[in-house]
Amino acid sequence: MAHKKAGGSSRNGRDTEGRRLGVKKYGSEQVLAGNILVRQRGTKVHPGHNVGMGKDHTLFATISGRVRFHRSTGGRTFVSVEPVN
Repeated sequence: MAHKKAGGSSRNGRDTEGRRLGVKKYGSEQVLAGNILVRQRGTKVHPGHNVGMGKDHTLFATISGRVRFHRSTGGRTFVSVEPVN
C-alpha cells in the first residue's frame, strides 16, 4: 500500500529566531538612564540600587552612572548602577 502523503502538509518551518537575551552592559561600564542592562527569562539577575525591572524581567538603569554586579549572602546576583561624581 505505497502511496504519497496528501499534498499541503509541510513539515518544515518550526525553527524560530534567537531572542537576543543576555547581559547588554557589563561591570564598570558607563550607562545612561533607561539603558538596558540585562535581557532575561525569569530573574537570573535581580535589580539592585537604581535599577528597574520590566514585565518581561528586563533590567534597566534608572539613573546615569557606572554598572556594578554583586552577589548577596544567599547567592543571588544583583546589578546596581552607582552614580558617578
